[in-house]
Amino acid sequence: MLDYHLHLWPHSKRETPMVIDQLAAYCEKAQAEGVVEIALTEHLHRFTQLDAVVGKFWEGAPGEQHLEASMAAYFDHHAQADLDAYVELCLEAKRQGLPVVMGMEVDYYRGQMDGVSELLAQYPFDVLLGSIHWIGIWCFDDVDGALAMAEWEAREVDACWDAYTEALEELAATGSCDVLAHPDLVKVAGYRPGAPAEWWDRIAEAAATSGMAAEVSSAGWRKPAQELYPAPGLLERLVAKGVPLTTASDAHKLEHVADRAGDVKTELLRVGVTELQGYRGRMPHRVAVSGEHHGHAH
Repeated sequence: MLDYHLHLWPHSKRETPMVIDQLAAYCEKAQAEGVVEIALTEHLHRFTQLDAVVGKFWEGAPGEQHLEASMAAYFDHHAQADLDAYVELCLEAKRQGLPVVMGMEVDYYRGQMDGVSELLAQYPFDVLLGSIHWIGIWCFDDVDGALAMAEWEAREVDACWDAYTEALEELAATGSCDVLAHPDLVKVAGYRPGAPAEWWDRIAEAAATSGMAAEVSSAGWRKPAQELYPAPGLLERLVAKGVPLTTASDAHKLEHVADRAGDVKTELLRVGVTELQGYRGRMPHRVAVSGEHHGHAH
């Protein structure tokens, strides 16, 4: 098993300490749960270097002026860390022999992914997760934010799923990332369409066509959705299309590292998955669900 989605800091914290002991503790917890390798994948929007690339992309969004101030505040709160220091922390963990690969969770910025990719290409990343965390400038997965949740009440659920899936399709087509993180994150707040198969089909097709892997994440069990990402029906579609998989906890603190890894493993075996996809230098290799490395993926 892998835990290929880990963060250094909770969203509530503005401070961004970088301590090697934290990574060592993450590795120890992961290994105790049967995880052989972890990927550190902090949010790109936590780093000050991103501002020069994407700027204040939330300004002037048609029909969404009421959300501009909250998005501005979100970025002001989060964008505190230095990307060079983060990379050095990951490299130091590797030098110390910790089973860590260096990653990043990369949000989709419509029309700006070439610039994002140019920034990231300056560093020796092993794996890049692609995520959709906002629809337009609405942070739809901020389940603790009253403004974000009020939008769920005001919008039509099918339209939200459609907009999310369209953004995911666009992200996949850019080729900028390796793994689709929490592929059906749009269900996070518990709002689901009556017949989700249409969107599941599109998400699975986007992954398969782009050559990306998809993430199987226990984080959904900790959210109002109360369900693994991806849902069983979507997982089955991904497997049927031969989409490679990673596994993840999306932990933002030690207690959630490798969270419910055993339950994730059970679900993988249920759908006949015995191999996961790991990464080095953004090149894939196979890792058995049971733990052993299995040479290179083709």
